[in-house]
Amino acid sequence: MNLRWKIAQYFEARWWRNYLKGKSLPDYLDWKRQYWFDFLKKIGVEVPPNASVLDAGCGPAGIFLVFPENRVTAIDPLLGKYRPIFPHFTDGSLRNARFVEVPLEQLDASQKYDVVFCLNAINHVADLEVCLKKLREVTRSGGRLVLSVDAHNWLFFKHIFQLVPGDILHPHQLDLEGYKKRLMENGFQIEAIKPLKREFFFSYQAFILA
Repeated sequence: MNLRWKIAQYFEARWWRNYLKGKSLPDYLDWKRQYWFDFLKKIGVEVPPNASVLDAGCGPAGIFLVFPENRVTAIDPLLGKYRPIFPHFTDGSLRNARFVEVPLEQLDASQKYDVVFCLNAINHVADLEVCLKKLREVTRSGGRLVLSVDAHNWLFFKHIFQLVPGDILHPHQLDLEGYKKRLMENGFQIEAIKPLKREFFFSYQAFILA
């Protein structure tokens, strides 16, 4: 799994370079901010201005973009690849945000957060069990975790993708029931599951967890 994770990380960075070719970066970031506002509205989550926020597996344009009044920590093991491309990491425009280049497995669990986001990131990690425990540890008592995943629609293709890296960016291949089981085993209470989009192989789902 560690080798598969390293391969996935390489192709993740390469995917972003290819995706951004020919795009206007300011236009993309404006679109991404609106995407996150729409996402929060769809899942019915409001983040109070005084809440501390963690964006775990933030990527280059994560939900950290839309909380200017909050204390935000954003972590990702590929931040070194993103910093030369995205000016907001270095130009001081996100003074409220602290960026830490670290995989989720190495997150400092002594710091607690009121709202934790792990959006389309948990199936990118090397050790799923360790990362779920970390997310549990850093979510403050009475706080909330929002976790979004691509969940397999078909048992047959789930088994195929687990054996053969047909989805090379995601080392972990689970269906919705598999994610529910893992979350409950790690002590999360599932408040809601919000279906966001369905395609042939995967459904994009958001878990609201306490």
